[in-house]
Amino acid sequence: MIWLHRFTLILASSTLLLLVVGGLVTSTESGLAVPDWPNTYGYFMFSFPLSQMVGGIFYEHGHRLIASMVGFMTIILVVWTWLVDPRRWMRRLGAIALVTVIMQGTLGGITVLYYLPAPISIAHAGLAEIFFCLTVSIALFTSSGWLAGYSDAGRQNSAAHKDLTLSRLAVTTTVLIYLQILVGAAMRHTDAGLAIPDFPLAFGHLIPPSWSWKIGVHFTHRVGALFVVFAVLATALHVLVHHRTKKELIQPAGCLILLVIVQFTLGALTVLSGKHVGVNTSHLGVGALLFVTSVVLTLRINHTRLTMTSTQETAGFDASTTASSHSSLGANR
Repeated sequence: MIWLHRFTLILASSTLLLLVVGGLVTSTESGLAVPDWPNTYGYFMFSFPLSQMVGGIFYEHGHRLIASMVGFMTIILVVWTWLVDPRRWMRRLGAIALVTVIMQGTLGGITVLYYLPAPISIAHAGLAEIFFCLTVSIALFTSSGWLAGYSDAGRQNSAAHKDLTLSRLAVTTTVLIYLQILVGAAMRHTDAGLAIPDFPLAFGHLIPPSWSWKIGVHFTHRVGALFVVFAVLATALHVLVHHRTKKELIQPAGCLILLVIVQFTLGALTVLSGKHVGVNTSHLGVGALLFVTSVVLTLRINHTRLTMTSTQETAGFDASTTASSHSSLGANR
């Protein structure tokens, strides 16, 4: 299982790289640098000459190559999980990840073939985050900490499990971050990133004096950022105050605080720098890390509940299988 876990870490890291390169494609406006799909200027994707990977083609074709690598690694993950992991729900999760990455690749192709329609591009961005969440979750579920229950005593984990306030805070924070990512994707793909050109004010006011679709999306993203900051701080501080002996919760809680500060700063700099490519892309990458860190914290908080549910499911399956076997033996007699 340890080798499977290491492989999942590589897959999750490769998925983050894919997200960042996808952000570069958008930031550099290279989405149509390669106008055909699945080929690249008539070449089979993997036979396209490296010497021709220049300008926007470098970002777009590079994005496709990394996406293909991630897809192939996901197939390996599914087969490996079915061979070595006895948990049925883990096998299903691997299959879900494979279906998700196939859908993601298809959406990417449709995005190119239909000349970057905003709804498809936004869906492509949103599904990418879901796939990243799946790969990180699978890496978590195959880790030694998760399998061992983290704490030396089950009593400590059950204390977090019984903290319904913390569980609700963590779930709410995760949902808010994902919604914020979707609004951010809408802003990126409708060219609303500089619809409000100043910060922290909006056209010199707290609330924009005039409105349009782009201004509305941009201002919604700013307001959403405040909600995310408050939610992250509420969740992290609850952990630090009430569960400071639990290292498995303290670490992601501390990372959440750091990441949300960096993310808020990058959001401000994106506007003030006029959407500088490096800043804009970093904003997307840190947002993805913030999302999966919140997912990891939420899953660890609910570790006991999730493991109990999976154990009961496995026990029920084993019992029904045993009963069926005995019934068959009786019939054969």
